[in-house]
Amino acid sequence: MNVRRLIPTTAVAGAVALGLVSLSACAGTSDAADGGKGGKLDVVASFYPMQYLAEQIGGGHVAVETLTKPGVEPHDLELKPKQIGSLGEADVIVYLKGVQPAVDEAIAQAGVKNTVDATTLTKLEAHGTGAGHDHGHGEEGHEHAGEEGHDHGSEAGTDPHVWLDPVKYAEVAKGVGSAFEKADPDHAADYRKNTDALVKKLGDLDTEFETGLKNTATRTFITTHSAFGYLAERYHLEQEGISGVDPESEPSPARMKELQEIAAEDKVSTVFFETLASDRTAKTLAGDTGLKTDVLDPLEGITDKSRGSDYIEVMRSNLTALKKALGAK
Repeated sequence: MNVRRLIPTTAVAGAVALGLVSLSACAGTSDAADGGKGGKLDVVASFYPMQYLAEQIGGGHVAVETLTKPGVEPHDLELKPKQIGSLGEADVIVYLKGVQPAVDEAIAQAGVKNTVDATTLTKLEAHGTGAGHDHGHGEEGHEHAGEEGHDHGSEAGTDPHVWLDPVKYAEVAKGVGSAFEKADPDHAADYRKNTDALVKKLGDLDTEFETGLKNTATRTFITTHSAFGYLAERYHLEQEGISGVDPESEPSPARMKELQEIAAEDKVSTVFFETLASDRTAKTLAGDTGLKTDVLDPLEGITDKSRGSDYIEVMRSNLTALKKALGAK
């Protein structure tokens, strides 16, 4: 029997005085909102994009721990036994299935009630090595666009890099906000307010990208890591990846030759590399084709090499780099 249902609304003050409200905690019906670190909701985030959401939405009510430390390439993360053990003590876990296999397995075993998988909060699609080049600018063709890529997502062939599309990232933010409200109903109004503020910021960022990339000399960009399929689709660009969605995979000689032809045909000026993975293949291709190199950050982690201190700043730096490389007018 649920004792709390026997307490009328008008008797709450008296119930507090009698200590009856504490029965809910004894009965295990509290979602650990009173636990955590220093009375805060104890949140574990898998890597930076999930950490940013948790911090922005949680504000002062949460203590966020990130499994992937700054400077670590998240795709290859191996968890320490202490990290795996601490997962079971979290009030809320926020992760993105398909990015980090070791994390996915540990979280599945942790059995934490409030576990949020970002891939369930928006629609995932397939983006491969040559994502975007053959299927035009619309929605059509995406079911097969990833066939040349890697099975590196929450489903075979799907691309997990949803955070690089501000619109999809906002959808994920709303889901994380709802999870925080459920886990800590006492602060639900604050979580809702913070979520709304973040969604507005992401909406403004979307507008900046849409406007900034509307008129360009070319629509094609080459990058070492095929992380930008969602961004390319959102803003009607063509991503050509040297490797697939796995940043450590080696491209074939045939792929490198194909990219040289694409660069010439589509008047590509720049080969992009990222801060957390090797730039060797980008520089090799650039050297063979006479192209420039620049950074396009997939925002899997923030370091002192990042062009900005948080998600919004780095995304704006990415926009600046894309505008320059694509010849924005």
